[in-house]
Amino acid sequence: MAQDQTHLLQSSDQLRLLDEVDKLRSQGISHYLSLPQLVVVGDQSSGKSSVLGAISGITFPTKDELCTCFATEVILRKAASINISVNIIPSKHRTPAEEAKLKGFNKTLQDLEEFAAVVDKAKEAMGVSDTTGAFSNDVLRVEISGPDKPHLTIVDLPGLIHTENKKQTAADLKLVWGMVRAYMENKRSIILAVISAKNDYANQAVLKLAKEIDSSGTRTLGVITKPDMLPVGSESERSFVGLSKNEDIVFRLGWHIVRNRNYEERNVSNGARDANEAAFFSDGIWKNLARTMVGIKTLRTRLSKVLLDQIKAELPELVLEIENNLEDCETKLARLGTKRTTIEEQRFFLLQVGQSFQSLAKAAVGGAYDDAFFGDSSSGLDYAKRLRAVVQNLNLDFADTMRKSGQHRQICEKRTKDNKKDRIEGRVIARADFESEILVQLRSSRGRELPGMFNPMIVGEIFRQQAKPWGTIASDHAHGVWEAVKSFLGLALGALTDDDTVDGLFREVIDPLMQDRLEKLDSKLEEVLLPYVHGHPITYNHYFTETIQAIRQQRQEDMIRDRLNEKFGLNSTIPKGLQMSDLISTVTARQEADMDKFACSEILLCMEAYYKVAMKVLVDNVALQAIEACLMTHLPDIISPASVMQMEGETIRRIAAESEESQELREQLIRKATVLKSGLEICKRYTGRRSTSSLSLAPIPTAAPRHQNQEVEPKEELVQKANADLRSSLSRSSRANSSDLFEPSAPVIVQQSDSPEPPAPVNVQSFDWAPTKKPAFNFEAKPQCEDWPSHSQPAVVERLPVPEPDPFEETPKKSQNKVVEMMKKKKGKKARSQEPAPEVPIEVPEAASEHIFGL
Repeated sequence: MAQDQTHLLQSSDQLRLLDEVDKLRSQGISHYLSLPQLVVVGDQSSGKSSVLGAISGITFPTKDELCTCFATEVILRKAASINISVNIIPSKHRTPAEEAKLKGFNKTLQDLEEFAAVVDKAKEAMGVSDTTGAFSNDVLRVEISGPDKPHLTIVDLPGLIHTENKKQTAADLKLVWGMVRAYMENKRSIILAVISAKNDYANQAVLKLAKEIDSSGTRTLGVITKPDMLPVGSESERSFVGLSKNEDIVFRLGWHIVRNRNYEERNVSNGARDANEAAFFSDGIWKNLARTMVGIKTLRTRLSKVLLDQIKAELPELVLEIENNLEDCETKLARLGTKRTTIEEQRFFLLQVGQSFQSLAKAAVGGAYDDAFFGDSSSGLDYAKRLRAVVQNLNLDFADTMRKSGQHRQICEKRTKDNKKDRIEGRVIARADFESEILVQLRSSRGRELPGMFNPMIVGEIFRQQAKPWGTIASDHAHGVWEAVKSFLGLALGALTDDDTVDGLFREVIDPLMQDRLEKLDSKLEEVLLPYVHGHPITYNHYFTETIQAIRQQRQEDMIRDRLNEKFGLNSTIPKGLQMSDLISTVTARQEADMDKFACSEILLCMEAYYKVAMKVLVDNVALQAIEACLMTHLPDIISPASVMQMEGETIRRIAAESEESQELREQLIRKATVLKSGLEICKRYTGRRSTSSLSLAPIPTAAPRHQNQEVEPKEELVQKANADLRSSLSRSSRANSSDLFEPSAPVIVQQSDSPEPPAPVNVQSFDWAPTKKPAFNFEAKPQCEDWPSHSQPAVVERLPVPEPDPFEETPKKSQNKVVEMMKKKKGKKARSQEPAPEVPIEVPEAASEHIFGL
């Protein structure tokens, strides 16, 4: 009876959901997608495998001196006939050859007597033997179906090792603890902490580990085994009874006690085993415990309920995880592209890549970052994708570097203690010292100039010395932009196609082109820098004269301020009694009597003015003539449909031909995406249902009989109540997400162009009105190619607004026909007024109300 009750808790949809995820797990991808499962953990020889055997109805091979050496995943399913399949899920640490060999192990049994022999063969395949005592990270997957099996997924793990011995090394100890911890840390796992009554529970490591991982005890259920080993009436017996009542170590899911076969009973049948257990718990101190917490039959029922409770709690998060995995899967498939074996298929694939790349490159060069590829502006990881922003910032840094570090030597007005070190190292020079150096050049370059005048060629020589760092700074900047462009190319192509194709494009196309553009960039830099390296200073910019005047004025003001302060001690105010004649004579005193020194001062002044003008021109020329012209302007044309069409067939093959690894990866991703979509469809159907759906847990029937004379509400009242609940549910769903929900009151016309048999108008009463987050019927989706002739046009869907129906009114057939006629007349015409259309109430069919609300 208890086994039958467990089946009442489960629906066919839930079976399908668990089956789909079990398929994922069997393919070895359960490390990133996990379903709620029951994990059996405990110390060595605590009776875990015996509990698992009692739950499943199959005796797992055990020996007193040997324990579980690998994780055993048992999937129990209800079916008309008994069937057992055994296979191995290889560890991710296996080599490809070992993985292929282990995946090939797949046994199907019809007789339970063969099970022990098959398990031994599986152990041999995994390299585990009874003599070596080695442990394995592989998973033995056993799927058992039968008419009396509960629907559960249980994982039995190796027992926790306390110390090393001849058969259990330090490496084995580390492997087992890591494996058990990984399973227990999975937030969707229900932990069955099995402890043996033979040992003091305070010394059993599994309880300490469960408390560490599940500190609140919300997902741990304690299981006590071997209670028959306790001395009758002893203190230890009373201690374990108190533990089972949650009086010491508290778990939210509580405790359960089972009595397994002992050594003498190892060969008895399952029925005899259950009878012996029932007899034990009906005697002594154990008979006072609630029957729901003792015995294997009630444990099956309890585990089924716990598992379904966990599914209910984890389902929303599971949907998100499946969606994320599906999105990742589809992204990888999009990067791989379509299957391509011929040159035509490969060229078509590259045409698609080129078109997409050209679009991204144009957006990046233009600074339009609307595409999802460019990510978030606040994320540093996406900054390199925003090419225009990167180049703009590099240009600004280049201009700032030129302004601060472009001079060979910084010119200071006076020698001070603060700049002494820089002057010694040659980074800074005082103006007087600089003029002294210019004087040497002036005397060696003297021509027919009058005293106080100078040869203009000297300005060019002084300027070229001062502008020596320009070439290095400009080259570093240009190469930095080139690297940024190349990095962007890798990111853009990496988002559009697979790594092999990206490598091929770089090898065959991008690297040669980018190298050529780098050479052109260097050549353009030499051209831009040439006037400042060899030529004579030439400028017609009025800023040159304005700069000279500004420098002269500043120097004049500084000189006058120094003279006044030196003679009169003036700071900001003029003292009383100061004679105007003294002030004028002080200000107008002769500044420089030496004509050569005066000429040197003028040379330096002209050089400084020209330097500022030339520096601004160079910064603009590098940005426009070098960076923009050589790198940015034609960047989208590096890979374009036009360039792909001009490629030779052999080049196309070297770039786009698929490797065997890529073909195998595509097949795996397609299979994975198919299973994920199937599971996602079921999960979303659950998350959108009311609490009265099949996901809700049916109450376990109690021993008290139900009264047959209990009053039942009239059927009409039930239907009206169902209609009211339906209307309220639809209204709430519509308010929550009106763009995603299907509006049940909106008639829909589906028109098909060029179709010999266009579909009939949709009957508004033919849909399942159960409110869901997203409808199963997608009005925006394109028709499947197999549904319509190949020459037909896509279906045109028109949705006509109709006010919310009154569920309390019945809809006569005449009203329905009238609505259909209205819909036909509405086609191609504009609404004459904004008045609402007549109300169209919905009658919920009796069968539908029973299906939706469980009536």
